Amino acid sequence: MLLLNVNDLEKSFGSRTLFQGVSFGLEQGEKVGLVGPNGVGKSTLAKILAGQISPDEGQVTRSQGLHVGHLDQDPQFKKGLTIIDAIAEKTFDPIDAIAKAYELLSVLKLDQFGDQFLVEELSGGWKKRVALARELILNPDLLILDEPTNHLDVSGILWLEEFLASQKFACLMITHDRLFLQRVCDRILDLDPRNPQMLLDIKGTYLDYSEAKQGLLSAGIKQEEVLKNKLSREKEWLSRGPQARQTKQKARIEAAGELEEEFDSTRARNFKRSARIDFGEASRLPKKLIQAKDLSKSFGGREIFSDFSYLVRPTTRLGILGENGSGKSTLIRCLLGLEPSDSGALEQTEGIKVSYFEQGKETLDHSKTVLKNVCPEGDHVFFQGNFVHVRSYLERFLFFSHHVDLVVSKLSGGEKARLRLAQLMLQEAQILVLDEPTNDLDTETLEVLEEALSQFHGAVLLVTHDRFFMDSLCDQILALPQMQVFSDYFQWESWHRGGLQKNTKKSQQSSSEKPAPKKMSFKDKFELENMEQAIASLEGELKQLEAAGDYKKMAEVQATIDQKFSRWAELEAQAKG
Repeated sequence: MLLLNVNDLEKSFGSRTLFQGVSFGLEQGEKVGLVGPNGVGKSTLAKILAGQISPDEGQVTRSQGLHVGHLDQDPQFKKGLTIIDAIAEKTFDPIDAIAKAYELLSVLKLDQFGDQFLVEELSGGWKKRVALARELILNPDLLILDEPTNHLDVSGILWLEEFLASQKFACLMITHDRLFLQRVCDRILDLDPRNPQMLLDIKGTYLDYSEAKQGLLSAGIKQEEVLKNKLSREKEWLSRGPQARQTKQKARIEAAGELEEEFDSTRARNFKRSARIDFGEASRLPKKLIQAKDLSKSFGGREIFSDFSYLVRPTTRLGILGENGSGKSTLIRCLLGLEPSDSGALEQTEGIKVSYFEQGKETLDHSKTVLKNVCPEGDHVFFQGNFVHVRSYLERFLFFSHHVDLVVSKLSGGEKARLRLAQLMLQEAQILVLDEPTNDLDTETLEVLEEALSQFHGAVLLVTHDRFFMDSLCDQILALPQMQVFSDYFQWESWHRGGLQKNTKKSQQSSSEKPAPKKMSFKDKFELENMEQAIASLEGELKQLEAAGDYKKMAEVQATIDQKFSRWAELEAQAKG
């Protein structure tokens, strides 16, 4: 059943067109991911679908009686509301809705706070759950979620994955969390000017979409090369002068003009603007950078960690994982000597240089412009041994002429993150400490940052809820509050779900003392995780073909099943090392 149909939508702000010619439909029960670069208009499109704003052109047709819920990126609540009142706030009759509100209080695990707890006293992650309950109480047929994993810790994200996957209502979700997209969505909509029709619509998983997108971009580049060569030949012919032109039809001259327009259009579509992130070379890398011995820390009688020992080497790639409030940022500050431990010893190499990306980006001066935050005086910055004009330097981070004079308080979350990275890249460092650097960054910038960090010749300490990013970069995961070390994210998740209750080591027996085993790629892990389901689906198809008597197709499907079983054995052997 078609819930909603979008036809030829267009939306602009001022002179800037966000998107145009966007058309698609949403079916009952679908779980759809909406992805694309920052600034392309994903949140604006979501608000149009929710009926909160109108398009400039085009039409949204909704099925009769359709109920649409919209979980905003940053949900707002009236001051003084209790959790139960906030959940029932949008209902026509809050008294009649009270039974449903209490049911949601339990389902979303909000009952641990009690119904009279004030929403304003909750953390960002729990506020997000209250906002979700506020939409669910309206029994939506379609729920639109804008960055639903923001402010959630990893346990909260795992819960949300399972919750959404089990629901019968349709979902459209905007998120940069690639693992979340892979596990929850069965269709991906990619809003990107580089797509031939602006919107790329792929039915399948996020991995299916990634392969299709890469194929599309590769085909676009090949097409650009073919058009370039063809245009070069035509221009050579045109340059021969009137005599040559008289030997050919006038139509060929007109076709050459059309070819040039097609080439320009293809080249413009293929043009990719992505941040250029490079942390440079660390000048001197001693074998030991930081050594922590038996560190302990408590706040208000609550123990954050105790007897923590760890050696930070130049090759360290440590991810720190834990629930909100578990002490991840505190641990980092203690390791850097920015906050005293209650007991234990901390040794740092003399003159150690640390670049620290703070979770709250406190180093940014919100009252000053983008330019002045990077270059307080003059018009040049010193970058990796050379003086570079500040405006050219800022273009590396996608801040162009109209951006550099903006006051930081007016920037988006992603723009603030890029600006903080621009500041960090001007500092020489032996250790990069990144506390939630991935919040608000689009997928392309995340990939560039991931590549830059993998090439950095120094230590990296990383706190992030982006599991794909952490697993790709880190060869050790330290889980708080247990202070246990895992070789990768999936090992931690398996332990967290109850699959691994032993054979994990305390951090003072850190696996940094021996080389980490070679890791499977994230794509291989996805494939292994979904292999059993893929084979079951093929076997179901085989039974249908047998009933239909289509023996030719049966042979093809059986061959695919055999290949899948062979690949399954190969992946399991790889996983066991």
